[in-house]
Amino acid sequence: MKYMSVAVDGPAGSGKSTITKMVAEKLGYNYVDTGAMYRALTFNFLKNGLNELNEEKIKFLLSNLKFNVKFIDRKQHVYINEEDVSEKIRTAEVSKFTSLFAKSPAVREFLIDTQRNLAESNNIIMDGRDIASVVLPNADVKIFLTASVEERARRRVLDFENQGLTNVDYEKVKEEIKARDYQDENRDIAPLIKVESAILIDTTSLTIDQVVDEMIKLIKCKENF
Repeated sequence: MKYMSVAVDGPAGSGKSTITKMVAEKLGYNYVDTGAMYRALTFNFLKNGLNELNEEKIKFLLSNLKFNVKFIDRKQHVYINEEDVSEKIRTAEVSKFTSLFAKSPAVREFLIDTQRNLAESNNIIMDGRDIASVVLPNADVKIFLTASVEERARRRVLDFENQGLTNVDYEKVKEEIKARDYQDENRDIAPLIKVESAILIDTTSLTIDQVVDEMIKLIKCKENF
């Protein structure tokens, strides 16, 4: 049986996760949360007393690790040594260190194999910053979501306000997004790029539902090809 794989890339604040989850739900695909995988490894490193980027220690811990990802009713569960850590990885401490360990070549190589294996055994949609360029270069559908810096900052401020945070500085948020863009586009390992075969969708002036509908049309067109 041939499974469909959809790769969605884009900068911070472009709506990737929210939109991709909705598309997966409507199509009955499994949404692959790559961020949760990085969080799970980070959780394990911290549990073993590692809180710095030390490649030798990272490689040692990975070599003794049993890592598994399962979908239960299309919801992703991540297992470390047969323990479901899907809820335990959602802490401030794990969040603080995840971006650090995501820079590790050993970590990225370890997870790429897992992510590719998932695409071979499920209809999946996966979002990130290097999915089409590195993780799933042969994905059936490749989409690059973007939006203006101003719109992405506006959305981020709205998210903060919905969380009960007040007096959020829009200009500061905008500068942080610009800095994140520069970091993502210029990092040594798998920088953020739009591959030539990816379809660009600028979400600046579109509603979430409009973007979801557009992505579903693109995927269904490929399904019926």
